[in-house]
This record gives sequence, structure tokens and C-alpha cells, in this order.
Amino acid sequence: MSFERGSFALTVFRLPEKMPDDALELFESKAAGKLDELTGDLSVGWVSGRHLLERNINDGTAFCGGHFYLNLRTAQRKIPSALLNAECKKEELDYMTMNKLAFVPGKVRRQIKKDVEEKRLMQMPPQISGIPFVIDKASNMLYLGTASTKKMDTFLAYFHDTFKIEPVQVGLNDMMVRFYKDDIDSLKPVRFTKNVKGESNPGRDFLTWLWYYSEEKGGKLGTKNFGDFEIMIEGPLTFALSDEAEGSGETVVRKGNPLRSAEGKAALDVGKKLKKSKFTIARGKEIWSGTFDADLFTFSGLNLPEGEKLDDLGSIFAERVNHLHIFTNVIQEYFKMFAASIRGDKWSKDEADIIKWSEDKHTC
Repeated sequence: MSFERGSFALTVFRLPEKMPDDALELFESKAAGKLDELTGDLSVGWVSGRHLLERNINDGTAFCGGHFYLNLRTAQRKIPSALLNAECKKEELDYMTMNKLAFVPGKVRRQIKKDVEEKRLMQMPPQISGIPFVIDKASNMLYLGTASTKKMDTFLAYFHDTFKIEPVQVGLNDMMVRFYKDDIDSLKPVRFTKNVKGESNPGRDFLTWLWYYSEEKGGKLGTKNFGDFEIMIEGPLTFALSDEAEGSGETVVRKGNPLRSAEGKAALDVGKKLKKSKFTIARGKEIWSGTFDADLFTFSGLNLPEGEKLDDLGSIFAERVNHLHIFTNVIQEYFKMFAASIRGDKWSKDEADIIKWSEDKHTC
């Protein structure tokens, strides 16, 4: 899974300051170590975006299409638990037979395990994985190829350790501060039903509003720099209440037509909101599609428009990064429409229209 082709996970960050002039040297100073020297300790370091074994970082390996393109590689040797347990069990049985005992003392068991680990560890092949990322120096944006919070934390910590720069996720609070000089908590909660009191969860409010806006207003968006777009929300749909723990009481609607299903309408009626759904954004024949996680403000299975038939890898990559740039701006423009509606003088009427849409939804 990479930025070069196909679909990928995405979390968008902006850099609060420009990358330093000696960025390549700093990447190189924190490059990944040699796999032959790998032990049982986790090893973390930068490698090129081309593949996870390329430790040399320079103009030829760290750039593609004019953009920084690298991976943060993690590597470790591990003994499979089944093999470790089997080896330990064998040694314990030999110990009991030799010493004519019916059990193995705890201290001896711990020493047996330590000896087996020392014997087997360096025979194990390294397990490696990478977190790809692109830095668009022109826009000062960082596109991170993961939607995992654990991987995000690993990446952000190592990036800060290398550059003393803290990337800021392009999410709800960041957009509110930049666009409205206000905190995300200042947004009123959106009610999608009269049956329950509105509960604050801006991410789910935004995604559920996109569903309403796509059905009632055609999902239309006009931008100054990128043209006209339309958005459509698609199933499967994951609903949840704001105060429920992750996975608790969620409703996932997959079969048939989730947008017109009785389960979807029932979820809205009890105050549940969209937590995750698929989406499609279109600009003419150009299509962006994927799955949006409203809680994390991340995207998975993201597909970019096919683009022009170019032969040069660098040009193809640059075009894909440009499509990422457009996608990021379009998502932010939709959020601005959402927030402007809530903050506007006509919000009472807008919310009444949203509730009417929910109540009038036809089911298949």
C-alpha cells in the first residue's frame, strides 16, 4: 500500500514551519539501521519511499515528482510464540526427566525461556513494516499513509525527534481555529431527530450532515481554485451514540440499500449519528472515493482519479499528490459550509430542515 498507485490510508497534517534546508541530512542522520544487526529490540528509522531496504537517503532516493517521499521503517526480530512455547516445553520435559522431578521450578523455567530466546532469536528473519509519507514543500502539507493512531504516534514522535517540528493534523479543531478563530467546542451540537436532545460530537455531526447535504442539496460545492464538486455518502454505514464507548451499541448497516434502510432510519430516530461511511467525491469524470472515519478524521481505501496517461513515474506521482492536495482542500471546504451553517443566523431553519429530512426518509 503506497501513494504511487492503488488505494491507501490517509491522515493529513500541515507543518507549522517549513522543512529545514538540511532536511536530507537530518533524515540520513536518523536512517534505519542494518537488518543484519537487528536484535529483539524494536528498531525505528527512515528509509526511502521506494522500498523498505533502501537506507541511503539522498536527492535520488528521497524525492519523487518534486516531493519528499519516504517511509518510517520499524523492524524487529521475534520468535513465533508457538515455536518459543514448544522449545521451552521440550527443555522443561528434558529437565524433569534428568532430575526425576514432576515439575519445573519457576526460576528454572525463566532461565530455560531466556536460554531458548538467546539461542533462537538471531535465527529469526527480521519483521519489517513501513509508514509511507509525502511532504509537499509548496503547500507545507504532510500526507501520512496510515489511519492507525498507534502508527501515527510512532511517526509523530520520530519526526519531532528528527526535526523538532510537530505536525498538526488537519482535523476539526485545527480547521475551526484557522477558519473561525474559535474552538471546535464552540459549535452547537446538531440534532437529526426530535426524539432526543442534541449531543455534541462534531465529527459525527459533520459526517451525518454530509449525508443530509448530499441527498437534499445534491452535495454540490463550488470552489474558487478547483472547480465544482459533488459528494455522495454510501454504505456500509456505521452509527453510534456520542456517549457510547467504541464498539458499544454501534449499528452497522451493510445489506441492500443502507441509505434507505429501516435500520438506518431507526438509528437516526434514537439519536445515533454516522461514525463511519464510504463516500464518493466527483469533479466531472474525476472521482475520489474511500471510507471516512469521523472520530479520527482519517480516510481508508482512498482512491484518486486515474489522471492522464503519463509515462514518467515522477510526473505520475506529482499528479497524484496534486489530487491529494485538491482532496484535502475540498474536504475543508465542505467543513466550512457545515460550520458556517451552524454558526449562521438561519441555523434554526437549517436544523429544522435536517430533522424533516431524517423524519421523511423512505425505507426500502
